[in-house]
Amino acid sequence: MNYSTQFLTVTLASLVLAHGVAAQPLARTQVTEIKPLLIRAIELGSAHGVLVGEAATYVRQKFDASTPIEIDVRSLYALPEAGCSRLEVTTRQKAVLEKTKRDDKELIYQVSYCRDGRFPEKR
Repeated sequence: MNYSTQFLTVTLASLVLAHGVAAQPLARTQVTEIKPLLIRAIELGSAHGVLVGEAATYVRQKFDASTPIEIDVRSLYALPEAGCSRLEVTTRQKAVLEKTKRDDKELIYQVSYCRDGRFPEKR
């Protein structure tokens, strides 16, 4: 795992998810990391996935939930650097245990990312 992939995985796993509910079921691509969804959203405007593999196992154990971890990414706007966009990432998981209570959780954050798999340079 490179630094950017590790950063995104750790961010996903370590942030406390805010309340939320998924609107309706979508066709979701299985991913072991978020990077393919970021690139697809840059190319197509949006991407929908479900986290599988080691990262999913870690998050499920961390939040004591066996439900799927859904990830939606949408492009907010293109950045001046070619092939780069500002993206909004939404992660959801149902029945997360927090302080002895189970609830559906949602985390929404933004990231700038480039189609070639790197973060754009700061200007």
